[in-house]
Amino acid sequence: MLETIFDLTMWGDDSVSLVPVEWLKAHEEIKVRARDKLLEMTKKWGGFTKPLVVDRNTGSLLDGHHRYSVACLLNLKSVPAICVDYFSDESIVVETWPNSEYDEISKKDVVEMSLSSELFPPKTSRHLFPYDIPPIFISLDALR
Repeated sequence: MLETIFDLTMWGDDSVSLVPVEWLKAHEEIKVRARDKLLEMTKKWGGFTKPLVVDRNTGSLLDGHHRYSVACLLNLKSVPAICVDYFSDESIVVETWPNSEYDEISKKDVVEMSLSSELFPPKTSRHLFPYDIPPIFISLDALR
């Protein structure tokens, strides 16, 4: 299912892979203006320059809701993603953004929401990763 395209030793066994858009599950809404700006930039660049971060077991989006929305609008079949073992990787931390409607959020909350038909408001969860998400370039043609 996953085609590895760029190994990241700093992420351990994880790598940037092409994953099917239909497999991904959002857990929070997006800000439409931010998505529209990203859509225009993605078209201008002709590709994705940053992978999404996804739970490898459930397809839950951890980082990249706006990029996911752009992929849906462009009718892409796949997107670049770093697939992590969300529950097992204690170095991945989730917290709420300042000014969120929620005081706290857990990994369980994130996955349960992604598997439901509901969504948290935009900028509810903030994931902290042990490493920076690497810059990449995957052309839109490769994702169609």
